[in-house]
Amino acid sequence: MRKLCKRRFKRFGDGAEFRPGAYAEACSKISIGDRVVVRPGSFFFADPTKDGGEIFIADDVLLGPCVHLYTNNHKFSDPRTPIIEQGYPQATILDSIYIERGAWIGANVVILPGVTIGSNSVVGAGSVVTRSVPPSVVVVGNPARIIKYLD
Repeated sequence: MRKLCKRRFKRFGDGAEFRPGAYAEACSKISIGDRVVVRPGSFFFADPTKDGGEIFIADDVLLGPCVHLYTNNHKFSDPRTPIIEQGYPQATILDSIYIERGAWIGANVVILPGVTIGSNSVVGAGSVVTRSVPPSVVVVGNPARIIKYLD
């Protein structure tokens, strides 16, 4: 597993694991830090286009199962055309996702394009993160909101 991940991902840190049942799109645009475990049911969607968003997970990040990270979305601007036929908007590096050192992402969390999760922050299980999260806070809900500041 480690040899394959080191070859496929942009970075795959020491002590990192990508468990069976996890899935990643555009692995060459995903960086996984030291001591990060990607649990079953997780899905990481880095944008496969040249200038599209990447995913950066720093060292010592805790990820629950079924965490989904998306750096792009479907177009849906034309109500007369089925969404499946509208394709994707042009993603940019601004759509990248950053999870900073020591963050904890609970089970079944969805993180959308352009979001940064600050260091040592906690994202509660089942949350949908639509905006960046500062360091050392707890966020929960859909959309995720700060409920506690960690001292």
